[in-house]
Amino acid sequence: MTEEEIYALPYRPCVGIMICNRNGGIWAGQRLDGPSGAWQMPQGGVEKDEDPEVAALRELEEETGIHPSDVTVVASTEDWIPYDLPHHLVPRLWKGRYRGQKQKWFLMQFTGDDATININTEEPEFSEWAWLPAEKLLDAIVPFKRDTYERVLREFQAKVV
Repeated sequence: MTEEEIYALPYRPCVGIMICNRNGGIWAGQRLDGPSGAWQMPQGGVEKDEDPEVAALRELEEETGIHPSDVTVVASTEDWIPYDLPHHLVPRLWKGRYRGQKQKWFLMQFTGDDATININTEEPEFSEWAWLPAEKLLDAIVPFKRDTYERVLREFQAKVV
């Protein structure tokens, strides 16, 4: 695809989830399909006519095994936050229909027990998971998502409980 073709594509509607535990850790999983060491917070697409918060709770359970009853939704980002994929990935992801994603992020407080977290889901996305401090999370993610993560952390900083 040419640069012009890529820039003409829309963003895929998506939700992102920042889950914090009682000790201030942020949940992150190491991706199965990414470069070695690529970590991220849970995220996923919003289905047609689906409410973003409903999508976030669905994705949370699909990716981490965390039941919605084990979290409290604290806040969401004011705006949708877009990011562009590196151009070489555009034709390989989502059948080349999107240039990247626009994400509505949700801050959630984890109230459950770590033993209930299960990344061996029906369609696993992560090989391992951990509670990370914010600075380690930023160092562990793929570079093209770093600006988005910095913005999310800034926006939720005062709201983390």
